[in-house]
Amino acid sequence: MNINTKILIIVINIAFLAIFLISYSVFAEEMAISGTEAISSFKECEVCPEMVIIPSGKIDYKEIDTNSKFSQIIINKPFAMSIFEVTWSEWLTCVKQKICKKIPSDQGWGKKDLPIINISWFDALDYIRFLNQITDGNYRLPSEQEWQYAARSNTKSKFWWGNTVRKNYANCRVCGTQWDGKQSSPVGSFKPNYFGLYDMNGNVWEWTSDCWFNKNHKRSKSNNIKNRNSCDDRVIKSGSWYYIPKLITPEARSKFPADLFSYNIGFRVIKDLN
Repeated sequence: MNINTKILIIVINIAFLAIFLISYSVFAEEMAISGTEAISSFKECEVCPEMVIIPSGKIDYKEIDTNSKFSQIIINKPFAMSIFEVTWSEWLTCVKQKICKKIPSDQGWGKKDLPIINISWFDALDYIRFLNQITDGNYRLPSEQEWQYAARSNTKSKFWWGNTVRKNYANCRVCGTQWDGKQSSPVGSFKPNYFGLYDMNGNVWEWTSDCWFNKNHKRSKSNNIKNRNSCDDRVIKSGSWYYIPKLITPEARSKFPADLFSYNIGFRVIKDLN
């Protein structure tokens, strides 16, 4: 065997090894993502939202657009969170029971499995009151820290799936879906994060229980919730179909008046576990 033949064999072996490693990396990533679908969920009643238990733990994070040091969120005890944003179907059930008072505009997009929109923070509290009446209670809006912790789902990348936008992984402007910059998408249209939660990046902004504060205000890092009902603006999280990828990360946040509504804003619920 001459030297040229040996070199050719070595080159071919290296090429096959490279192809194998790339293929395995893609396979492993897809297996990890699809594995989230095995997370068990529960519903307390036929018309109740589907919930999943979020474990306790802690995460490090940095505010976007700042040079601040890492901060930490500590979740002291598990809680349950609705795997989807509250849908039109769920909202209309509350309306039929005369607890939710409002049938908002659907912007001509349709209803059913689309997230409820055009409802204020106070309207969202009506739906939570409905859930607490038909179950053993303990439903509420998530705090900003709880929401961010759940969205992060034990990952350190920019998004739960990685550091770059991937086609058909979220509904936002330039996210590569049929709804980009046009309207909200049906809940569960994309893969869930590692806690089994859908649409934690984009689709619609989501109300939280927190009052708004600016970046210079030191916020609490735990989920020891205090009653905060005396603020005009509430924190919203998730970004939406209308906004660019930078604004759909777990750390992204905005504010909105609690008594107003928008076609960009919906919500999901959590439940305290005994």
